[in-house]
Amino acid sequence: MDARAQSCATNSEHAASYYAASSHPQPDHPTLQGEVRVDVCVVGGGFSGLNTAIELAERGLSVALLEAHKIGWGASGRNGGQLIRGVGHDLEQFTQVVGVEGVRQLKLMGLEAVEIVRQRVERYAIDCDLTWGYCDLANKPRDLAGLAEDAQELRDLGYRHPLQLLQADEMHRVVGSDRYVGGMIDMGSGHLHPLNLALGEAAVAQSLGVQLFEHSAVTRIDHGPQVTVHTAQGSVSAKTLVLACNAYLNGLNPQLSGKILPAGSYIIATEPLSEAQAHELLPQNMAVCDQRVTVDYFRLSADRRLLFGGACHYSGRDPKNIAAYMLPKMLEVFPQLAGVKIDYQWGGMIGIGANRLPQIGKLADQPNVFYAQAYAGHGVNATHLAGKLLAEAIAGQHSDGFELFAKVPHMTFPGGKHLRSPLLALGMLWHRLMELR
Repeated sequence: MDARAQSCATNSEHAASYYAASSHPQPDHPTLQGEVRVDVCVVGGGFSGLNTAIELAERGLSVALLEAHKIGWGASGRNGGQLIRGVGHDLEQFTQVVGVEGVRQLKLMGLEAVEIVRQRVERYAIDCDLTWGYCDLANKPRDLAGLAEDAQELRDLGYRHPLQLLQADEMHRVVGSDRYVGGMIDMGSGHLHPLNLALGEAAVAQSLGVQLFEHSAVTRIDHGPQVTVHTAQGSVSAKTLVLACNAYLNGLNPQLSGKILPAGSYIIATEPLSEAQAHELLPQNMAVCDQRVTVDYFRLSADRRLLFGGACHYSGRDPKNIAAYMLPKMLEVFPQLAGVKIDYQWGGMIGIGANRLPQIGKLADQPNVFYAQAYAGHGVNATHLAGKLLAEAIAGQHSDGFELFAKVPHMTFPGGKHLRSPLLALGMLWHRLMELR
C-alpha cells in the first residue's frame, strides 16, 4: 500500500518571523540521497519529530529524520513561545473511555510535559531564552471562578510551583491593561524562543547519532514488515515509521489527516520597546493568555519587543495583511502602543482535533506506524511529552501514558478536506456567540 503527498508550500525556508530573524545560526542539513537503513524513520522536523528522535537515540535506536523544508519550519519555529502546563481541554469528557484515574493521569502528564522541556533545556544547555512566569487572564467573572477551580485542582494534583489568584485591582502587577477582571499566576509555566529551542534540539539529536535530512519531502510510503519512505532523491528503510507532521501532514496519510484540522494562527512583533514601556506592559515579564475561544496571547521577547498573537482562523484563508488584522486587537489591550512600529508579522498552521486532546498512537492496520498530532495550542509542551511516549512504546518499554492516549477515539472531521474547515468555522462562530451571553 502506498500513500502519496505533495508539499503545500513553495517556500522551503523559514517564514519571515521575528524568530527567524533573531535565531542562532541555522546549520544546513543534507538532502536525502540514496538509500538509508535505520531502526526508525521519523517524518517531520518540528518538536514532535525532534524529541521522538532524541528519546529513541537515548534508548540506543538508530534514527533518520526527514524534513520537507528546514528544521523548525512549521509551528515549532513560529508559535507564540508560551510553555504552559496541561494537555487537552475539558479532560473530564474522557472519563467514560479512560476512567477517573485515567483522567487524573492525563492531567499529571500535562504537568510532566513542561518538566520534560525544563529538563531537556537544562541537561543540554540549550540557549532559548527560557523564562519562568505565566498568567491566565480572566475576561469575565466566570473566567475567574474557573481559574480558582483550576488552582485548587492543581494543588490537589500536587503541583509544586507557586500559584496565585489575582483580583481586578491587582492585575496591573502583571499586565498594563484595564481589560481583565482577574487572573492566575503560575510560576511553573513560562515562555521561550521556540525556533532556538528547535535548533538546539536538532543539535542534540545529531550529537546522539540521529541522521537529519532537510528539503527531503516524502513522496511515497511503502508499507509492510519493513517501511520504505521515499523522497525525490532517496529512500529510508526502517522497522518503524513515526509521522510527526501535525498540521502539515497534508495527504501523506489520509486516515490521520482527516482527524486534524489545520487552523491559522498569527503573531505580530513590535519594534524594541524602552525598558519603561516594557515594564508598563508586562511588569514581571510573564507570558499571558486570556480565556476566550479566539484567544489573545502575548509576551515580551528577550530584546523587549511585544509579541502579540491569536486570532485563530478555521476558514482556511489567511488575512491579506496580518499586521493590519492583528494591530487593532493589540491596541484594544494596550492603547498606549498607538504609533509603535510593527517590525514583523507572520502566521502558520496549528493542528486541532475535534476533542482537543493530542492524538498519540499507532495505526491499527499498520502497527509499525506511530503518530503524534493535534496539540490544539499546547504544542510546545505536549510535543515533548509525545516524543517520550512514542519512544517508550517503540523501544518496547511499557508505557501507561502511551496506552492511555491510544485508547481515546478521535473523530474524522465531516465534509472531507474541502468542507471540514468551513464547517468548523461555523461551529467556532457559535462558541464565540455563546461568549457574548
